[in-house]
Amino acid sequence: RVGEVTDGSAVRAGRLGDSAPMALDHATVVDLGALWAAPLCGDLLARCGARLITFESVTRPDGARRRPAFFEALHGRSESVALDVGDDVGRGRLRELLAAADIVIEASRPRALAQLGIVPEDLMADGPRVWLSITAYGRDAPTRIGFGDDTAAAGGLVAWVGGEPRFVGDAVANPLTGLVAAATAVHLVASGGRWHADVALAR
Repeated sequence: RVGEVTDGSAVRAGRLGDSAPMALDHATVVDLGALWAAPLCGDLLARCGARLITFESVTRPDGARRRPAFFEALHGRSESVALDVGDDVGRGRLRELLAAADIVIEASRPRALAQLGIVPEDLMADGPRVWLSITAYGRDAPTRIGFGDDTAAAGGLVAWVGGEPRFVGDAVANPLTGLVAAATAVHLVASGGRWHADVALAR
């Protein structure tokens, strides 16, 4: 429903441990996301000097590839890793990639990560400093799917014309969330510590 999400905290960050502050141009970012919000976040971090590695499943490539110019705009500064996570070897290589990252960006429901044997809190004991989980409605609504238009409306980001709501941009929650997630990563890496940040499009 329009305006159903009233929690104004776009980001909920929980500290999981300690680490020294880090300059972004020394950081390695691994992006597991697809389409828009997560890749935009990764690209912005790459523009700030981070090394960006984008993961894709060989059996489920990023849907943005259907629009080559759009895909290139978001991934032109990224290295690419494609793995078959349907077997133990591929899943093991993915966990190694994540363990070596300083920042991880993902846009998966927790159940999907668990099926791959990925538990952010376990990897972050001595691995990534910042783990960004980008979802439609937050990790406390793990099964609720959403996209840029409906989540923007749910968060109240609409124009009112003749008493009726109208979208204010094409899937506008996606780029806004990508911007917020990138700013969050920059802040947390510079602050030190190990953080799991829940970034929701609807919030």
